[in-house]
Amino acid sequence: MTDQAVEPEVGRARLRKEDARLITGQTNWTDNIGVTGLLHLAILRSPMAHARIERVDVSPALERPGVVAAFTGRDLADGLGSLPCAWPVTEDMVLPDHPPLALDEVRHAGDPVAVVVARDRYAAADALEAIEVDYEPLPPVLDLEDALAEGAPLVHADKGTNRAYVWPLRTGEDYESVKRRAEVVIKRRYRQQRLIPNAMEPRAVAVAPLAASGEYTMYSTTQIPHILRIMLSVVTGVPEHKLRVIAPDVGGGFGSKLQVYGEEAIALAIARKLGRPVKWTESRSEGYLATHHGRGMIQDIELAATREGRLLGLKVDLLADMGAYLMLVTPGIPILGAFMYPAIYKMDAYEFNCTGVFTTRTPTDAYRGAGRPEATYAIERAMDELAAEVGLDPVEVRRRNWIRHEEFPYTTIAGLTYDSGNYEAATEKALALFGYDDLRAEQRKRDERGDAVRLGIGVSTYTEMCGLAPSRVLRDLRYSAGGWEAASIRMLPTGKVEVVTGTSPHGQGHVTSWSQIASEVLGVPFEDIEVLHGDTQAAPQGMDTYGSRSLVVGGSAVHRAAEKVVEKARKVAAHLLEASEDDLEFKGGVFSVKGSPEARKTIQEVAFETFTSHDVPEGMEPTLNSEYLLDPENFSYPHGTHLCAVEVDTETGQTRIRSYVCVDDVGRVINPMIVEGQVHGGLAQGIAQALYEEAVYDAEGNLVSGTMADYLVPSAADLPDFVTDRTETPAASNPLGVKGVGEAGTIASTPAVVNAIVDALRPLGVHDVRMPCTPERVWEAVRSARAGQKEASA
Repeated sequence: MTDQAVEPEVGRARLRKEDARLITGQTNWTDNIGVTGLLHLAILRSPMAHARIERVDVSPALERPGVVAAFTGRDLADGLGSLPCAWPVTEDMVLPDHPPLALDEVRHAGDPVAVVVARDRYAAADALEAIEVDYEPLPPVLDLEDALAEGAPLVHADKGTNRAYVWPLRTGEDYESVKRRAEVVIKRRYRQQRLIPNAMEPRAVAVAPLAASGEYTMYSTTQIPHILRIMLSVVTGVPEHKLRVIAPDVGGGFGSKLQVYGEEAIALAIARKLGRPVKWTESRSEGYLATHHGRGMIQDIELAATREGRLLGLKVDLLADMGAYLMLVTPGIPILGAFMYPAIYKMDAYEFNCTGVFTTRTPTDAYRGAGRPEATYAIERAMDELAAEVGLDPVEVRRRNWIRHEEFPYTTIAGLTYDSGNYEAATEKALALFGYDDLRAEQRKRDERGDAVRLGIGVSTYTEMCGLAPSRVLRDLRYSAGGWEAASIRMLPTGKVEVVTGTSPHGQGHVTSWSQIASEVLGVPFEDIEVLHGDTQAAPQGMDTYGSRSLVVGGSAVHRAAEKVVEKARKVAAHLLEASEDDLEFKGGVFSVKGSPEARKTIQEVAFETFTSHDVPEGMEPTLNSEYLLDPENFSYPHGTHLCAVEVDTETGQTRIRSYVCVDDVGRVINPMIVEGQVHGGLAQGIAQALYEEAVYDAEGNLVSGTMADYLVPSAADLPDFVTDRTETPAASNPLGVKGVGEAGTIASTPAVVNAIVDALRPLGVHDVRMPCTPERVWEAVRSARAGQKEASA
């Protein structure tokens, strides 16, 4: 009999199991995949934002050295359907065809037009220049308001409109009635600039056919191997059971790999057509054109309140840039935010309207936070404006309106039920760490002196809905899939454990966290647990990774599957120990008989006895393996308070973040080190939107920020030191008590930074600075405000 003492794992700051392999280069990115006879693809992309294709001639490319084949959209049309949109948000939503290779018209710069197949990637890329294409230019469609005007050029002429859909939500009292009794009405327009995802690993896909049986194995840099498999079967006609999708090591995604891309469909179609393995890997500049973008929105916000700063109602009108096509979840992204504009605040009326608009730009879709950062930005900026209007401190105006901790569970005006939270505790902790009162005192002194470098303090008190889950709720939102997740536990005869998960990590640390969860339940050492993921053959069931759902849904499924293993083992242990199941205790991986601690069996010993099946209870199957499919009853709702102090030079427009403090509540913490890493990464992306990043197009629809020289992605040197901490109110909606953390930092940080900049400049008459708040834009805001003050006094 083996003695063992397994320490509790949940809450332990474990180094990640994944990292040794990754940082030593012993990894397997999609671009590393090598198969005998591999061919390489290169894709010719439109240089124009909008044009009719008059002629495509690929025959000159076939004469280039190393070229095996070349195809137009027409050549592949029989084996390729339209790329899918899984979220038809309204019954009358306009859904244009989206061919993986353009047929008659290109609708954004970067739209694919032809593909070359060659023996190496360089030959394929060189041959692109030989392809002849005649374009007839058509007017670009770029401005969201102009796109909806009568007589505007159309992105999809056959649809007769650039309006993709209108999605309304009205709850509580009638907003106009509430507005009439309000003493204060705040109206603001905010713009969410387009953002370009920058995962460390570019997108890539490789497809290996097995011609004899019509089977295909696809390797892809995807967040969604299971969803991708289903959708590609629909698009290409390859039977789902003949297609295996593997997401090997994936170097980041941030939503950009939550997609079914044309390149994946093209690679599968060409591998089928040629009977040869093929691979495509994007260049970084190609990815700026072809990988979907994030955000892209005009937000008109109206708050109705009392003179004491109590919210009465909120009205939100959005124009959301869909880009040229509706991709996998494009139309649903702004709708996710619809439920988050009321945030942590109580009010009597809420009105929301979103209009999706087609433009001749790269399609938008999920980007870290997916609709919720946009919502948080708008409400947190507007709350600062309310505070300024009624003469209250920004923290105080929030205190007067937020849901108090004793009111949980609380059903918001938007219809969500927040299961737990304590905004007061997180805020008080953050204020203390930040030195809020001292910074306000310093700010007053500097204002009195008229310092050219002004101090600003920004506040962001956020919550989010994540753990994208309950299938019935997703049904009501017209989403085409469910929100469940699958996990299974395999107890091996040697006492080791395999955890099979339907989630597919791309940097989050699932292998480590899932090992900790299984170890905690099973009492098996952390080191003895292996986690299998990202392969539709090894893990045949799953709904994959996005929306901060993996721990809440997938981790909870692992927990439940492990509990089932323990219960099956209990039956065998009771039989072996000749005791009643009710008389057994299970702790630290050991079954013992109450009152007779010497009568004991480890779960590993039970696993081996079950494997031999020499002496198991009658009717017991010879395995402890168990699986669990979990469909949560609710979303999870992390929250927190983020505080930012900036120094703004009014003479140059330069902004420097002086200090940043955040206190997040993500429920029960599995691994503090991983949580900390997720928060830091999220902060970097949220601050980047506030200060640095923007996809810029010229008047012809060309992306002029299409390289890393033109699109500013901040490095560690551009970011401040962060002070991070946590409070903990366990979630009531899942067995682990956990809440999502992957998007929290991004959601909260952007308004904290911009609120700080505006707070610094408000005494000069500045009420907004358009993101990103570059030195030029800050300087221009100061100049315009001063010019306005001079005119008013003249």
